[in-house]
Amino acid sequence: MRLKSPARPTRRTAPPALAGDTAAPTPSAVRVYTATKRFDRSETDALSHVDLTVPAGSITVLLGPSGCGKTTLLRCIAGLETLTSGRIEIGDVDATDISAEDRGVAMAFQNYALYPNKSVLGNIEFPLRMRRVDRATRRERALRAAELMRLDGLLDRKPSELSGGQRQRVGIGRALVRDPAVLVMDEPFSNLDAALRDTMRAELVTLQRRLGMTVVFVTHDQVEALALADQLVVMRAGRIEQAGPPEDVYRTPATTFVATFLDGMNTFDAEGPFAAGSAPGAATVGCRTDHLRIGTGDGDDIDLRGQVLMAELRGRDRLVHLDIGGRRARMRVPADTRPDGEIALHVRRSDLHYFTADGVRCP
Repeated sequence: MRLKSPARPTRRTAPPALAGDTAAPTPSAVRVYTATKRFDRSETDALSHVDLTVPAGSITVLLGPSGCGKTTLLRCIAGLETLTSGRIEIGDVDATDISAEDRGVAMAFQNYALYPNKSVLGNIEFPLRMRRVDRATRRERALRAAELMRLDGLLDRKPSELSGGQRQRVGIGRALVRDPAVLVMDEPFSNLDAALRDTMRAELVTLQRRLGMTVVFVTHDQVEALALADQLVVMRAGRIEQAGPPEDVYRTPATTFVATFLDGMNTFDAEGPFAAGSAPGAATVGCRTDHLRIGTGDGDDIDLRGQVLMAELRGRDRLVHLDIGGRRARMRVPADTRPDGEIALHVRRSDLHYFTADGVRCP
């Protein structure tokens, strides 16, 4: 599925100034036009004609399975990879051929990439030292970044003396010290435990709202993507399948891939019990796990029979695995519900999603 290219702003050829040399800049939008990237010796494109607008002052999350191109797109925006063809604009500047250090883009990664022999303060101010910012200015800005990341009591510690969450805060603080127009983050919380990931997500959103940063965030974690995104971009095989507000992408998936990748929508052939009332041209019918319900329906509901295969306790609910007419399906029920054997099920027609044989949502 191709997205329509956004309107293109006036081009400028002058490189952007180093973000943060004076006052913090206004957050910049990022616009990607027909971006294609092919690596040497590869027979397929890592990115294929990608069009995307990242709104200024928002969190845009790139979501998809391994190998879908999300990290490649992030690295192209950051300037760590060069496009084979296409264009990238940051603000109103054509940044396609501008080096990474001159794009006003800061980066944070999952491995933290901290210098083990430097203190917290030394790690945070290092980018400014490399840019030859004077000692007083870099110290002031490093202390400000450390305070933002709640590290001001740990300034003399080395990375080996920090927890995983504290090391990640140092990595983000080092990115923020440049007062970037754009912050890109490649699965920065994947090495943290579940509880700490929740905490760090909340802190990132709070920080982003406070500073008004433009953030591009890569993850394969659907929960993380839905929790963080102002704009959710689902990628597959080097292309964008769908982009938009996360609520819209979840509620009205544009393709069967998006439907099944986000929360594992159940899919069935548009025949048998689903044939009556199907959308014209529908080949596949989908329903979310919480839209399958135990018991016989009424009115315009569709009745089904399912064989319980297993059930997983997920805290407040259970995920029940079923066989429905030879198709595997899943159903979410309250934790105190323990279905077993063959059970009656139903689904409301209003909760169904219809897709064509090509996997595109029916109009």
